[in-house]
Amino acid sequence: MTLRLGDIAPDFTAVTTEGEINFHEYLGENWGILFSHPADYTPVCTTELGTVAKLKSEFDKRNVKVLALSVDGLADHEGWIKDINETQATQVNFPLIADKDRKISQLYDMIHPNASENFTVRSVFVIGDDRKIKLIITYPASTGRNFDELLRVIDSLQLTADYSVATPANWKQGEDVVIAPSIKNEDISSKFPKGHKVIKPYLRTTPQPNI
Repeated sequence: MTLRLGDIAPDFTAVTTEGEINFHEYLGENWGILFSHPADYTPVCTTELGTVAKLKSEFDKRNVKVLALSVDGLADHEGWIKDINETQATQVNFPLIADKDRKISQLYDMIHPNASENFTVRSVFVIGDDRKIKLIITYPASTGRNFDELLRVIDSLQLTADYSVATPANWKQGEDVVIAPSIKNEDISSKFPKGHKVIKPYLRTTPQPNI
């Protein structure tokens, strides 16, 4: 199954380290991140899960629920979490899906046979509060993810969902944003009272409107 931006994220029921969950019910009215790991007891994944646990308060601020997945079983997950807590000096505080039958991995196209026939690649899906997929990133098994970048992307996605703006390259919270081309010049002042700059007719910027 090929998933694309704007598709409704497929729903599923799964066994996790925090009990059985239904994905859409788990998200509720929140945004969500679903991210996969090639296997338990692997070094890069261990650092990733520890990092996400430490950043959970940042995800909470953005109303984002986190859910991880690995193709190993629940017993392996529980043992691995002990290692993560020990080595990363944290406490894993979000569910880890046991996808031993690979049903969810296949549903979300997380297994790429030319990379590995058995294990998931490092897939990331950011899902909006409307259940639609907003971002898809795929990393190879050897490269750990940058979760600060995922927080930055979520900030951009949530901002641009509510305002007629886009965020420029390397944008971070508090920096100027780009006014959408669909906004007419005569309407800018009423929509963006903080002021704006016209750099080119097609490139107009304004201070971030939601702070």
